[in-house]
Amino acid sequence: MIIERKHYLERLISRIDNQMIKVVTGVRRSGKSFLLFNLFYHYLIENGVPEDHIITLSLDDIDNKEYRKPENLNAYLKERIQSSTEHYFVFLDEIQLAISKEELKQKDTNVELYGILNGLLRRENVDVYVTGSNSKLLATDVLTEFRGRGDEVRILPLSFSEYFPASGKSREDTWRSYLLYGGMPNILSLKTDEQKVHYLDSLNREIYLRDIEERYDVKNPLGMEELMKVIASSVGSLTNPQRISDTFKSSGRKEVSAPTIADYLMYLQDAGLISKAERYDVKGRKYISTPVKYYYADTGLRNALLGFRQFEETHLMENVIYNELLYRGYSVDVGVVPVRTTENGSRINRKLEIDFVANKGSKRYYLQSAFAIPDQEKMNQEQESLVHVPDSFKKIIITSTNSPLWRNEQGITIMSIYDFLLNDNSLEL
Repeated sequence: MIIERKHYLERLISRIDNQMIKVVTGVRRSGKSFLLFNLFYHYLIENGVPEDHIITLSLDDIDNKEYRKPENLNAYLKERIQSSTEHYFVFLDEIQLAISKEELKQKDTNVELYGILNGLLRRENVDVYVTGSNSKLLATDVLTEFRGRGDEVRILPLSFSEYFPASGKSREDTWRSYLLYGGMPNILSLKTDEQKVHYLDSLNREIYLRDIEERYDVKNPLGMEELMKVIASSVGSLTNPQRISDTFKSSGRKEVSAPTIADYLMYLQDAGLISKAERYDVKGRKYISTPVKYYYADTGLRNALLGFRQFEETHLMENVIYNELLYRGYSVDVGVVPVRTTENGSRINRKLEIDFVANKGSKRYYLQSAFAIPDQEKMNQEQESLVHVPDSFKKIIITSTNSPLWRNEQGITIMSIYDFLLNDNSLEL
């Protein structure tokens, strides 16, 4: 089964020969390698690029272990690039494996690998694409090291619009399956629930946890695993390292300090497993540093961490909406709207929350995730924060019910989750 992933393929095509290092980041097994080594590779072949001018190397393949040493990698690339005038494409998979633990610990910007990539950039006939599962090393550092010549393409597990056509099921059945097992591409090839559960559990334990523990020399692996479960069980809830540390204490878990938790949270973000949504004061036009919200890159991975025992469709739907906005290239914050109201004759200050403030260029949208709106009281509750927003950007409430799109008297658009997810232009409707 081949899922074209046209959205990401178009991003790579648009970046050909832009004189930057294209950095494809994302959680392991989300499809980075398939995108680059299959879809993009075949696109180049179909457009006349000779096979021997596309140099591919997967550093997570044990047969290529020797090329994790930068000097060996450099020699290999020099040998393969035969001409200074003919055009070459270089694909390097899981490139973070060529950065030593010593360089990582020292947080040294003079990383030997970067010197090799910098050398490739100076050759105008070489177009470089790398993938990696550590977004900090491969996005933040590359963007800094190459002074604007690193170009990140972040890939997520399958969106619902990618997953649905390949599922062979109705929208409703696909939605339930997607919420439960998520969108890791290999899920679609597994036939039974038992196989899916085992696959997701093994990803969490044998790949993600092991990778993080080994990469960062985590001294308390049990604490790391427990933290992952805490974040998974509180998706969409405001938190910070101190609150999580207090949760460890109150639940009888082994104590983990707030600074250690802050480090662990960064590791999880670097690995692409979770993303952080900061709070943004819509009226004051400023960020509120803490607390923040965390969302999982994939609902199936989240559910597997919790043994599939906490299936709250309201929170999972919110997580899917967040990921969809990232998939479409938006930066996403949690909105805060300060208001003054009168209760029992007294004036009080309140802070209303908007689930998501999505920004891209000059575009902005305010979105609420509402599982159901059975009556006017619930509608008033969901739209209260939106009607107090002091600007005219579009405001949307997304529901799980299969109802037609409409606008209410407040000018707020109400649409179903299916209309939102299955139409790339749904925010414009």
